[in-house]
Amino acid sequence: MQITVNGTKHDVDAEPDMPLLWALRDLLNIKGPKFGCGVGACGACTVLIDGEPVRSCSHPVSAVEGSVTTIEGLAPGGLHAVQHAWIDHNVPQCGYCQSGQIMAAVALLNTNSNPSEADIDDAMTNLCRCGTYPKIKAAILAAAKHVKA
Repeated sequence: MQITVNGTKHDVDAEPDMPLLWALRDLLNIKGPKFGCGVGACGACTVLIDGEPVRSCSHPVSAVEGSVTTIEGLAPGGLHAVQHAWIDHNVPQCGYCQSGQIMAAVALLNTNSNPSEADIDDAMTNLCRCGTYPKIKAAILAAAKHVKA
């Protein structure tokens, strides 16, 4: 089967029920999406498919319709406004969940460029075992100012 990841088409030799996460990490050597829970609960594996956040650990590769974006393809040649805000707000601690958090934040800002704190709470269902939620919220609010511009 063929999937498009970060703007490049790839032929993937995988069983149809292989999770997209394994296709990305093991077959395409794209390591940004992380394995966390394996059931789509934690969001460490979040990628975008046509701009929508998807938990790639529980999404079969055969079900991919559209273009997949991982953190590696978020802003080719630079950093996305959300990534800048993450750095400015010193968000990561252990960093394990951060690529998924950033992808979820980008998806939120793609649909709501002026989110309230409640909007962020509703949209950001990814888990962070370090508890960086206040910094994540501050970074998203800061990034929103740049996304709107």
